[in-house]
Amino acid sequence: MRTDLLAGERAPNRLSPWRFVLVFGVVSMLADFVYEGARSIVGPYLATFGASAAVVGVVTGAGEAAALLFRFVTGPLSDRTRRYWPITIAGYVITVAAVPLLAAVATLWQAAVAVVAERFGKAVRTPARDTMLGHASAGLGRGRAFAVHEALDQSGALLGPLVVAGMIALSGFRLGFAVLAIPGALAVALLGHLRRAVPTPAAYDPVGSDAVAAARAGTPEPWWRFSRRFWAYSAFTALTMLGFATFGVLAYHLAVARVLPAWQIPIVYAAAMGVDALAALASGWCYDRIGLRGLLALPALTAVVPFLAFSDRPVLAWIGALVWGAAVGVHESTMRAAVTDLVPAARRGTGYGTFTAAYGLAWLGGSAIIGALYDTSLAGLHVFVLATQAAALVAFVPMALGRTGAASPP
Repeated sequence: MRTDLLAGERAPNRLSPWRFVLVFGVVSMLADFVYEGARSIVGPYLATFGASAAVVGVVTGAGEAAALLFRFVTGPLSDRTRRYWPITIAGYVITVAAVPLLAAVATLWQAAVAVVAERFGKAVRTPARDTMLGHASAGLGRGRAFAVHEALDQSGALLGPLVVAGMIALSGFRLGFAVLAIPGALAVALLGHLRRAVPTPAAYDPVGSDAVAAARAGTPEPWWRFSRRFWAYSAFTALTMLGFATFGVLAYHLAVARVLPAWQIPIVYAAAMGVDALAALASGWCYDRIGLRGLLALPALTAVVPFLAFSDRPVLAWIGALVWGAAVGVHESTMRAAVTDLVPAARRGTGYGTFTAAYGLAWLGGSAIIGALYDTSLAGLHVFVLATQAAALVAFVPMALGRTGAASPP
């Protein structure tokens, strides 16, 4: 079986790099239809089991941490094994299987396990998938290729919550989760087709492929030997995420404070994902021209979210959710392009894993703190977010003083 696998990996790619990025974008769109549809209503759904804002913050923060922290393992694993396709496919299968299970859970802990399992699937697939996309983007412009993929990805995040909103209006939460099994099955089927059409994504990137081959013959660079610029970028991003609430907490507020009826909350999330896609495209364009300096907007966006999103006025809550979506779009497009440029080509899986481990731990801690502060003191919540974003601006200084571009030798 191993011989057959290697023979398949030597087969020529049948798609151009751009078509590979675009088709993978459609796979991600279908997967986002599934898990973003679920995430749009997880906070209010957990509340039906008696969860407080603190519990919602911990559960959704643990989910985001699982999606990010475990990449510290799956990233190096993908680098060592080079089995990018099997790892990617396994991650997608875990995600699209976990979401429909939310329709059948009977207790809070079962719902929490399903939420974290869905996010764990993302941890499994993302370093390997982004490494393949990094190879395909070699001659396309890193920021542009990842931004286009992110925009397609987010179109699913726009459609999924709208479908869930309709299902909730018709029959309640459980039908909203169950219907997501359909796009999940389509995502896995298309992914299998893409695997056959592009068996060797590394062939798109001869320089990266040579670096990988050389790394196999030598001792891999350990994660702690990455550049100072990489660690400065990681510290800045972690601090911004420390003050960034999950949408689960925002949605919990909208439902429990009766700012909006439950069926409208996925529509708010869908709108936020639409802004996410536009922000991703703009951020990718900006990154290709001025590098990491374009991230200076992130602390400002993050700082205003709680003042708007936790309002009792529907209009302000809507605006807060849209600003939240813009911040997510900047993170999810630029961070992948930047890590691709800031670490050696042969260690990109490890680079993604290391970076997102710091990102995930910060988001878990921040979500738990924000959820607890929501239950006790909104003023304290506001102070906490402002303090974390001020610290992020300080951490940004080493990047601002460095060279404008983010590229590093492979």
